[in-house]
Amino acid sequence: MSATFERELGQAMRVAREAGALLQENFGKSQEVEYKGRIDLVTEMDHRSEELIIGRLRAAFPGDGFWAEERGREAGTGQSDRVWIIDPLDGTVNYAHEYPVFSVSLALQVAGELVAGAVYNPLLDDMYAARKGGGATLNGQQRRGSKVDKLEQALLATGFGYDVGSEPDPEKNNLGPFARFIRVAQAVRRAGSAALAIAKVGVGRTDGFWEGGLRPWDMAAAMVVVGEGGGLLTDYTGAAPDLGGRQLIATNRRIHEEMLLVLAAGVHGTRTT
Repeated sequence: MSATFERELGQAMRVAREAGALLQENFGKSQEVEYKGRIDLVTEMDHRSEELIIGRLRAAFPGDGFWAEERGREAGTGQSDRVWIIDPLDGTVNYAHEYPVFSVSLALQVAGELVAGAVYNPLLDDMYAARKGGGATLNGQQRRGSKVDKLEQALLATGFGYDVGSEPDPEKNNLGPFARFIRVAQAVRRAGSAALAIAKVGVGRTDGFWEGGLRPWDMAAAMVVVGEGGGLLTDYTGAAPDLGGRQLIATNRRIHEEMLLVLAAGVHGTRTT
């Protein structure tokens, strides 16, 4: 196997497009919907997309393991250090309500390191992709993070976890950070697909992203895009992000420290304006 991971990324993009075509074909059609929590739902298309993705990747890389949103972890049969992290439909609530923002997200982790990622927006036919050492691309064109160097000029993105209605601490449910960022940034967007929101940072479409409550499949593929696009990735303390840590800040290289300070202001009770 080549250490460049070109084959793996190429296959990830093909599979993401195929799954995306399935989702697009069924967008707006009647769906069977189940609830995993009060506002955490899953549709039949989550399951169908996931089965397609795992089937294709297993055929291409029979020894690899899988960590998928609906099926959970499945160990590999030959190379247990290679794991595909899969979100078959990121933006399920949007999809179920015919709100046109959703994506397919596929990442490969080898020996604990994220080495390839593809995030596909089927409605716009946008493919965000990256592999270790290969840079970040948008629809096949090399891209980098933005050069915005002040929060007041920055377009940021975020999201809210499924516990936003039950978690009373505004620092944990993101209402506190959101209130601070929306006052100091040029604008803040919340579109409902974390994978897309993070990936956009890596190609310069947005300048920064923050969110707590994330799952590994929400962020793994997009983290590769940000890293290869020259961006910075940390948790809320500035430490290296952990897929199990639920927190992520993804930015260009110029506003990361400012974003850390805004997040820390809620902890220390300091003003940000």
